[in-house]
This record gives sequence, C-alpha cells and structure tokens, in this order.
Amino acid sequence: MSGQTNGGGTHRPRSVAVVGPYGSGKSTVFEALMAAAGAPIRRSDPRSRRMGTEVRLGHCHFLGDSWSILDCPGSVEFAFEQSAALGAVDVAIVVCEPQPAKAILVGPLLRQLDARKIPHLIFVNKIETLEGRVQDTLEALQGFSQVPLALRQVPIRENGHVTGYVDVVSERAYRYRKGQPSEVISLPAEVKAREQEVRGVLLEKLADHNDVLLEKLIEDVAPTSAEIYGQLRADLASDAVVEVLLGAAETDNGIQRLWKTLRHDAPQPEETAARLGIGAGAEPVLQVFKSVYAGHTGKLSFARLLRGTVKDGQSLGGQRLGGIYRYPGAEPVKVAQAEAGDVVALGRLDGIATGTTIGAAALPFPVPAAPVYALAIATGDRNDDVKLSGALQRAMEEDLSLSVSQDANLGQTVLHGQGEMHLSAAVERLGKGAGVKVTTLPPKVAYRETIRKAVHQNGRLKRQTGGHGQFADVKIDIAPRARGEGFLFVDKIVGGVVPRNFIPAVGEAAEEATRKGPLGNPVVDVSVTLVDGSFHAVDSSDMAFKTATGMAMREGLALAEPILLEPVDRVVVVVPSDFTPRAQRLLTGRRGQILGFAEAPDAPGWDEMEALVPQAELHDFIIELRSQTMGLGTYRRRFDHLAESRAASGRG
Repeated sequence: MSGQTNGGGTHRPRSVAVVGPYGSGKSTVFEALMAAAGAPIRRSDPRSRRMGTEVRLGHCHFLGDSWSILDCPGSVEFAFEQSAALGAVDVAIVVCEPQPAKAILVGPLLRQLDARKIPHLIFVNKIETLEGRVQDTLEALQGFSQVPLALRQVPIRENGHVTGYVDVVSERAYRYRKGQPSEVISLPAEVKAREQEVRGVLLEKLADHNDVLLEKLIEDVAPTSAEIYGQLRADLASDAVVEVLLGAAETDNGIQRLWKTLRHDAPQPEETAARLGIGAGAEPVLQVFKSVYAGHTGKLSFARLLRGTVKDGQSLGGQRLGGIYRYPGAEPVKVAQAEAGDVVALGRLDGIATGTTIGAAALPFPVPAAPVYALAIATGDRNDDVKLSGALQRAMEEDLSLSVSQDANLGQTVLHGQGEMHLSAAVERLGKGAGVKVTTLPPKVAYRETIRKAVHQNGRLKRQTGGHGQFADVKIDIAPRARGEGFLFVDKIVGGVVPRNFIPAVGEAAEEATRKGPLGNPVVDVSVTLVDGSFHAVDSSDMAFKTATGMAMREGLALAEPILLEPVDRVVVVVPSDFTPRAQRLLTGRRGQILGFAEAPDAPGWDEMEALVPQAELHDFIIELRSQTMGLGTYRRRFDHLAESRAASGRG
C-alpha cells in the first residue's frame, strides 16, 4: 500500500529502527508505534518484560504508508544486533530518558549514528519523570552528538507535572491523554515566551543549510510552516539536524506526533539507497543483516530490499528463494513478493551468509567487537558432541559476535562473546537447537612451567624378558632458557657412545616430556643437551632410548626447581573520563600493572588505559568494569608474555 506525501509524491515502504540503552523504554516505544498503527500486537508490562536479546521485526501501515519497524536490543552485550540492524533502515529513533545524568548512556549510540551518517531523531521518553528543564537534557545529549539537536516541542507543566507540549513548528499546544491521541488546547500564556525562544533556535539551525530561510530571518520575515517542514525533512535525510521529540510511550503520549514526524520527514528508500551508493535500476539489491534458524521454516535471512522487487521462488545469489515473510504480529505471515524499501525474512537462502549484499558490490557491514567474556562448554554425553558442534556452527552464523576456540592442551571448547548475559542467551539457544544439555564452566587458564636451575640427569633402562631385552643409557643436562625462547635440544655426543640413529629418538622423547611437567602443565623455555650414554648392540632401540630419556626428563625436571608461569595480557580499557579513577582501582585490584592512560582517539570525554593483567584475573573483569561504569566501560586484550605466578603458585 502507499500514501501521498505533502508534496504529492508516493511513499514507498520505509523502515525505522528503535534503539536506545536498556531501561529507556525502547521496546515500549516499539509496541506503542505498532499499536497506534493498528497492528495486532500484544503490549507487555514494561516492569515485567524480559531483556531483549535479538532484533524484533514488526510490520504495519500508518495513514496508508507501509512500515517495517525494528526493535533493537538495548544491552551493550547485544550491540552487534543493533549495529547490524541500523544498516537496514531509513531512519533511527533514539529513545532516552529525560534525566541529564543518563545522557551518557546514549553517547556511544549517537557517535555511531554520526559516524555512519544514519538519519536519526531523538524521542525523550518517560517525560512525566522530568524534574528539571528539558533544556538541560538537550545540552547533555548535545555533548555526545556531532550533529546539532533541534528541540521540536516545549513541555507544558501543571502543578509541577508535564501534562502536554507545544509544537514549535505549528505553534499548537496539546494536552496528553492516557491511551489516546493528545487534544489541542489553547497555548498557555506562561509557555509563550519559552516557545518563541525554542522556535527561534530551531529556525537558526535550519537556516544554516538554507540561504532563503537565512535571508528571511535576517530581514525578520516569518517563514511559512511549509518552508520549515521542508527544511526539517531535508536536514533529517542528510543527517544535518536531529529532531528531539517528547513523550511517554507507556501511556501513548507523543506517539501520534512521533508517527507524523516519521511519515513526513523520514527519507524515502531511494534516498537511503543513494546514501549507500546504490544507483537506479531494475535488478533487486538487498543486504542480509541477520540469519535465524527457525525450526520447521529452516533458515530465515532478514534483509532490506534497497532496489527492485523480489518474488517467492525466484533465484537470489544463486539460491532459490523459499518464502517471503512479514511480521504484522507475533507470528510470520507469508507473502508473494517484497518491493524496494521492505524489510522481510527470506526463506531457504542456506548459502547466503549474514552481511552478504546481493545484486551489487558489497555494502559496508559492521565488524563485531572483540570478545570480552568466555565460557567453557561441554555436553553431559560425549555422544552428543557432534550435535553440539553443528549447533555451534549455526549459533555463530546467527550471531557474528560469537566465536569458538578449541584448546587441545586444556581439553576444552570455549565460547567467546560480549558478556555474561550474551553467552547465557547463546547457551540457552544451543541447548534448544542441539537438543542436548550443555554445561558451562569458567575457562581454564593456560598455565605453563619452567625451571630455575640446571641439572644433570641420568636415565638408564635395562630389561631382560627372554630373547631380546631392552637397553638404553642417556646422560642429559637440563637447563633454563630466557623467557620466550622455547625448547631446544642439543646433541654433544662424541665417539659414538650413542649411535647417530638413536639420537633423534632422544630429542623427540625430551620434547615430548615437556608436554606435562612436575606441576601438571606444559614446560617451556628449557634446553636439553645429550652429553653421554651407552648402548647395547642387540638390545638397544629407538623405543628403549625414548623410554630412558623420558625417565631422565621426569626425574630431572622435578629436581630443577620447577616454577609455575601464568599468561599475562596487554589490556586496553576504554571508559568515560569520569570513571577513569574507578577503572584504575579495578585494574590494580586485579594485579594489573598500569602502563599509562590518555584521551581515547575520536572519542572526546573518554580515556584509554593500558595495563598488563594476568589472564587469571580477567574472566569476569568485564562484569565488574561495566558495573563500575554504568555499563559503558569495555576493553580489548592480547597475550603479552608469561610471568612467574605468585598468586596462583601450585595450580595445575
């Protein structure tokens, strides 16, 4: 279906992402928008709603226009879901709370939208909780946005409570009504001066991009409402101005005004395609931003159609399309085709990976952040390992911010992700997808051993069991090496006391013996020198010399003052500068050695700290870091070196 624009053009299907920090009421805004458009959606109680872990897609029509709405997870642990979805929309609604102190929670999101030039507007939700000036909230938000923020509405208060607003473009006043559209009222005299002030600021920001409007302001000529609306639309489409609207989604206050702003100001699909570098043409162009394995329907690929029309059964990217699905309610509905602007789920595109662009050169797609949390996973029955392996592959295809590593030395499979909740949700899906019970534990730390002193050790094997016996005699020097130099075998045999053909067996056995030292861990940074020995012409063999060498190594390493080494990572912590002292205390409390800190590049108001931290201290580090920084702190890490362990001496 289509509607008409103010200018007489046709609205094609458009899409919007509802984004914001956890707790802002973002999902309530999504449900309120869907309900206001007449969609058969069941609205949930915000106080009992579970945290969203995946993008939720909804379809509806408002005043004849077709819309796709994406409700994105608010937790930082599911930020990749949000980031991927933002590339599939014409405009984003950033939902935030009215308290200025909470503006910092929106900062990373505003920076991302600015960097990607994605048109967006701000909806200040829960406006009934506003205690101070809305201008203070606007100024706090502006500190995180490179694009000017333009307040569209001035709150009206009665007895200290926000009961309505004035639209500074139409200069009409409205009173909120719970569960209903706001009613028009006379403009209160006490708000008039403030309304004129905010309107003047809005016009000045719009005039920065319109010479005609600027000339009118200089000549003190009032611009028409059509001129203001037209410039607002142009500035939103070019991400030159961010409109700021007010409301309370739980009681539907401000939702109709939000819908009308979207309808009039959101870019058309052609504009979004042009922003992404997609030219005109008939061939379908789409990008898959999410993949889901949905039981009986098989794999579903969620995609934005940027150009052309797609029909069920046609070939896309070399795959035959097996269904097109829309979501007018909780359950998907199969449709015959999708057109440019639609966001839909496409069935049976098994060979198409998340992030793939079909029909054009590859469009940019976000790269997942480096993992900051990990769990070792296992099945209760080894016969279920094959099922788990397949489920892990599907999980990583559904969520690119998940990864898996295998450590043969430690004998564990490790799942890596963005936090405790992220991996908890992934493990829950794994159990359902694989049909097996999955257990989790903190990953083992890859401890190593080395030795402090050199020893000389003899290994002698002499067995007579009838017929050929076994005989080998080796004398070796075992010595420590500098950290990071690894294992070295040296042959100093002279005079043939150990025949040449047996010496490789000695070297192999010596290195094999370092796989598990006296403390139960691999031994590193040692040299083994074969200095003497003897053999028997009949009873000596490769196996005999390997056995004798193993005996010498076990006894020698135990006598060489073995010590435990722990891996130490180089860690870079990134936090808002107000939280830098907390992060420093957290690092030092985990045996971290802080190397320095400075302002984070391209992120004013944020600091980066570099430190050396033992891996044993980092398993739950992200949990405490986020708890100390309002959920905003993060870090990246890489292995740096092995160091003698004092806190973990004796661990295996």
